[in-house]
Amino acid sequence: MNSMLATTQTSISNAARRIGWTAEQIKDFLKPTQSHYYDLTITMDDGHEKKFKAYRIQHNNKRGPYKGGIRFHQQVDEHEVQALATLMTIKCAIANLPLGGSKGGIVVDPKKLSLTELEKLSRAWARAFAPHIGPEIDVPAPDVNTSGQTMSWMVDEFIKVSQDLIHTPIQKHAAFTGKPINLHGSPGRIEATGQGGVYVLEALLAKIGKKPADTTVAVQGIGNVGYHFALHAQKLGCKVVAISDSKGGIYAADGLKSVEHALKHKHASGKLEGVPGTRHIANEHLLELAVDILVPAALENAITVHNAPKVKAKAVIEMANGPVSSEAEGMLTKKGIIVIPDVVANAGGVTVSYLEWYQNMHEETWALEQVNVKLKKYMSDAFDAVWKYHLKHSVSLREATFEIALKRVDGA
Repeated sequence: MNSMLATTQTSISNAARRIGWTAEQIKDFLKPTQSHYYDLTITMDDGHEKKFKAYRIQHNNKRGPYKGGIRFHQQVDEHEVQALATLMTIKCAIANLPLGGSKGGIVVDPKKLSLTELEKLSRAWARAFAPHIGPEIDVPAPDVNTSGQTMSWMVDEFIKVSQDLIHTPIQKHAAFTGKPINLHGSPGRIEATGQGGVYVLEALLAKIGKKPADTTVAVQGIGNVGYHFALHAQKLGCKVVAISDSKGGIYAADGLKSVEHALKHKHASGKLEGVPGTRHIANEHLLELAVDILVPAALENAITVHNAPKVKAKAVIEMANGPVSSEAEGMLTKKGIIVIPDVVANAGGVTVSYLEWYQNMHEETWALEQVNVKLKKYMSDAFDAVWKYHLKHSVSLREATFEIALKRVDGA
């Protein structure tokens, strides 16, 4: 069992015991409802055939159809996929979405495949797993190293091999989310995770009586999630003083002039370093800045027992999956640092995926403003429920999150 699965199951077991679940109930919940495995064979560009191990683990569907991404990565394995599927059940429940949790993946380094080979592999996944997915069964979405293009290939293949479904053409597209707009995707899906995290930030600031203009933010990781968090935090009025990528970051004590300009500089030069009015900062030092809000949006276990004593932020918003180790979280909490768990903070992606699915199923198309109004309500309501529970029962925000989620699943 890998560390992610062990940590996830420990957190769930502890929360379940606190709310009175029996050992048998806990065992039943931790076990996925179904696990599917296939060897996908495609013909490579040079003419030889190659096999790829593929997974889809469906953890729990008591609240509605399974929902979860598909990742293409060389380190994908059964235990990781199971952990992520389980966390999707928790995430959908805490966001109060009528969905369950699942996850999928292919063991592959996508950088070593041509575009043609990636399309073949994507279509092979959709063909193999077609009997186990569908708009009212299990709805995949993009994840690590997959995109709207991946979903385009998959939904096209799924429709070809699922002609017996009674759904209308638009409803068939609801079998996958994260699609391009011209294939019945939803406005706001690309920036949804980062935007949703900023709605949580806004809700937190309201709880602690702090104005955005008086709030400093540092974001580790400037990929899709980190970039849109930093961008929308700046639009909210916060001072984004530092951002970084894998090579390091930039810092400006009075706040970056433009997060958008910084990303353009990175694309043009290949690095963040050199943005006018900033100085270079190492990733490890970014985590130690005396800011109001620290946002680890890159790697698992970015904050551990080794660097937790040096964290000076007033609050940590987990935008990556598992960026704070459980031991480190205990240390931060003892120091009075607020830690908002990933399953709350980064639930914006699955929330807009749900809104995309809903639009497809009802053959509707919403404007970006309408999507964002709904996203903000889901994220604000989720955080508000966790915050109130945490105060009422004197538990951490993570403990509150898991207890609320388990109660919602149990009550479905």
